[in-house]
Parts: sequence; C-alpha cells; structure tokens
Amino acid sequence: MSTAATGTADKTGARTEEAAGVITGARERIDALDDRIIGLVQERMAVSAVVQEARIGSGGRRVNLSREMEILGHYRDALGKPGTSLAMTLLELCRGRI
Repeated sequence: MSTAATGTADKTGARTEEAAGVITGARERIDALDDRIIGLVQERMAVSAVVQEARIGSGGRRVNLSREMEILGHYRDALGKPGTSLAMTLLELCRGRI
C-alpha cells in the first residue's frame, strides 16, 4: 500500500485502498445527510414554536401531552425502541424541558 493509501486507510480503518475509497464516499454522503437532518430539525423547531405560540395565545398549555404521545408512538413504530429516544430528543429541542 502506498503512503497516501496508508493515510486514507488509517483515517477510515480500512485495510485496502478499495475499502478506504468506499468508506470515504459513504462518509461524505453521511455528512450531507446529517446537514439535511440538522436543517430539518431546525425547521421543525421553528414550526413547533408557531404551534406553541398559537396554543398559549389561545389560553392553552405550552405542551399537548396526547400529541407528544402520538409522536413518540410514531417514531417507536418506525424505528423501534431507539426511535422513542430520538423522538424525546426532538420534543425536548422543540419545546424545552418540562
């Protein structure tokens, strides 16, 4: 393996140049997906703020627990038990801690 290939392999944990190339490309795609996910979470936070303002402005509570249970169930059904943790994190980001 060349010195350049060894450096790439060190960064990826791959043992071949080919595998290092695959991993590097996949990581670039993951980074792009993460950027999109972060943007979507920020958009969700902004929409949630609109909902909370409307609810509080009408005399309601800041949090609608039955709606949050729906969201938790949706994520759990789609992603299994870790989906519940992900949904809890999203809810916390969008409404703060209760």
